[in-house]
Amino acid sequence: MNRQGTLIVVDDNKNILTSLHYLLNSYFDQIVTLSSPVALPTTIQQKRPDVILLDMNFSAGLNTGNEGLYWLREIKRIRPQTQVVLFTAYADINLAVTGLKEGATDFVVKPWDNNQLVQTLLDALEKARQEKPRQKKVTPANNEGTEMYWGSSEAISQLKLMVERISATDASILITGENGTGKDMLAHEIHRLSNRHEGPFVSVDMGAITETLFESELFGHVKGSFTDAHADRIGRFEAANGGTLFLDEIANLPLHMQPKLLTAIQKRTFVKVGSNLPQPTDIRLICATNRDLALMVQQGVFREDLLYRINTIHLHLPSLRERKEDIIPLAERFLQQFNTQYGRQLEAISPEAAKKLQSHPWYGNVRELQHAMEKAVIMADGRILKPEHIELNAAITANTSTDGKQGMTTQTLEATECEAIRHAMQEYGGNVSQVANALGITRQTLYSKLKRYGI
Repeated sequence: MNRQGTLIVVDDNKNILTSLHYLLNSYFDQIVTLSSPVALPTTIQQKRPDVILLDMNFSAGLNTGNEGLYWLREIKRIRPQTQVVLFTAYADINLAVTGLKEGATDFVVKPWDNNQLVQTLLDALEKARQEKPRQKKVTPANNEGTEMYWGSSEAISQLKLMVERISATDASILITGENGTGKDMLAHEIHRLSNRHEGPFVSVDMGAITETLFESELFGHVKGSFTDAHADRIGRFEAANGGTLFLDEIANLPLHMQPKLLTAIQKRTFVKVGSNLPQPTDIRLICATNRDLALMVQQGVFREDLLYRINTIHLHLPSLRERKEDIIPLAERFLQQFNTQYGRQLEAISPEAAKKLQSHPWYGNVRELQHAMEKAVIMADGRILKPEHIELNAAITANTSTDGKQGMTTQTLEATECEAIRHAMQEYGGNVSQVANALGITRQTLYSKLKRYGI
């Protein structure tokens, strides 16, 4: 038969690797054998395999299958279209079911039957072939939560032109803007338009990483490097190889940890915790913040050399208050989006409702508008969205003049913020992650404000 497709076989037994290569060489166009899964992320980016035959255990004395499940998740995260067939000497039906739920295509038990193994892998290859066209159509910009909401205002139009111009390059980009303006969406859009669009997009919330796990999260660790390091772990720099690494909330990185990040960015290499071996990584770096990094440099809390490294291209997302002409077009877009999501049939926004939307200052920007429209679509009856369907923060609206200029005192701002946090905590049942996401702040920032306001 004609050989086709690329297969990666991962097993710590070299005799098995040799036997399988000999057996399967007549069926696959390319076969790559690995005795350790540590090299999987890089190999996947280089070879773009159709099928991976993955052993479930790689550490002597362990037969739980947890290592295999971990690497299964990593494979599906890096390249979802790759079909994974699990390979184990322990016929545990519960483990098989878990693996299938995690995204495995099938499960083969050692010792294997040659004909059955070949057929299982060929079936997986056929499934990979069938899913390829659909996978190619899916881009981050089509995924819920990552679509860039462009408008037609002059400010946003100029930004869009610049994004289209620089996306094809590998220049490091710094995105600035208030919370809720869509910095993460813009990062996804740049990746989608880049030459790396088929590679991974790896996002890291720098404000959510604890200092003790910083190096492990970004650079990975080797087994035994610290108390809970039960297996090798890849970091974000390695996972993003061949794609884009997005460091959100970069200003939250403490000063004493910045040199380690700077070194990795400068050299495009990293060293795992517990290892002395530098590993190269091919990434496109995008960072984002809502803070003034130049001012932080002056204050001595952000390194100037790090700012230069991440700031080759600076993109600023204007607030919604600075592009009011985009409010209604964006609201109409959200109307259609949530119509589809919730099976509603709202046809338009009434003039009175439009006026209410335009008079609001939208300090939460596009994210606040999106949440307001989602709630309005859920609460509305009939086919026209009316003012009473739109729930806004009354304290903000009442203290804002008709021309949109802020007329609140510092105390009123603090009271408004406290009220907004209390409302969100009630709405999301105290779920800190959901509340932080809804308010457009990190969990660390939310914890600080909860303590400050005694909530």
